[in-house]
Amino acid sequence: MNRRSIAFSFLAGTALLAVLVEPALAQTSSSVTEELIWDLNLNLLYVAVPITVLVEGILIYTVLRFRKNEDPLPTRENRRLEITWTIATAIILLVVGVGSYQVLGNQFVAGHEAAGEQAIEDLEQEPVEIEVVAQRYGWQFHYQDVPANTSMELSEENRLTTSGTLYLPTDRPVQLEVTSTDWIHSFHAPDLGLKADALPGQHNRLLTQINDEGGYQLYCAEYCGFGHSNMLGTIQVMSQDDFQDQLESEQTS
Repeated sequence: MNRRSIAFSFLAGTALLAVLVEPALAQTSSSVTEELIWDLNLNLLYVAVPITVLVEGILIYTVLRFRKNEDPLPTRENRRLEITWTIATAIILLVVGVGSYQVLGNQFVAGHEAAGEQAIEDLEQEPVEIEVVAQRYGWQFHYQDVPANTSMELSEENRLTTSGTLYLPTDRPVQLEVTSTDWIHSFHAPDLGLKADALPGQHNRLLTQINDEGGYQLYCAEYCGFGHSNMLGTIQVMSQDDFQDQLESEQTS
C-alpha cells in the first residue's frame, strides 16, 4: 500500500468515526441542564473532529513523505502560512468561546446568582426552592416552597424535611440550595447534569428543570471520610400533582 492510500484510508476512517460519534453520544436529556451540557459537548465535537483530521493527516503525510530524508533542510519562513494559521486559530477560539459562554452563562448551568437575578424574573414560573443539607454520611432536604396550588403552609420553624430521597416535580423550575453541616461534601446527580460543592456556612445554588419522571441516583462526589462510599441518595421526579400529594403525605406522616 502506497503513502497516498495509507493517508486516504486514515482520513476516511477518521471521517467515518466522526459520523458515527453523534448517534453513539445521542441520548434523551432528563433535564434542561443536561440538555444544554450535551449540546455544548456535541458542538465542540463538531469543531474538534475536523481539526483532528487535518492535523493528523498532515502529520502522517509528513512522516511518510520525509521518512527517508537523511539531510533535512532548515524550515523556511512563510508569512502567509503563519498569518493563515494565526487567523484560523483566532476564529476557532472565538467560535468555541462564544458557544461555551452562551451555555456556561445560562442560569440552568451557572445558577441564577452567576447568571444574574434577572434570570429568576425571566422564568415563566417561580421555582420550587429546596435546601439540600449534606452531613456525615447522608442527605436531608428542606422544602422551602411547594407548587402554588397546594393547600399546605410551611413556616421556617415547621418546614417539611425528608432524608435520603429528594422529591422534585417535572416541568417546573427547581432551585436547590446546597450546604453542609460539618465539612466539605459534593452534591452530584450525573443523570440530571447537576453538581455543586456542599460547604459549611455557604449555599451553592443550582437551578434546573426536569423533563422526565423517574428515579435518579444521587452521590457525594467529594471524599468525606470512611462513610463516603455509602453517602448515597435518590432523586424521585414526578408530575406536579403527584409531587404535591407526596409532600402532603410526608407532612402528615
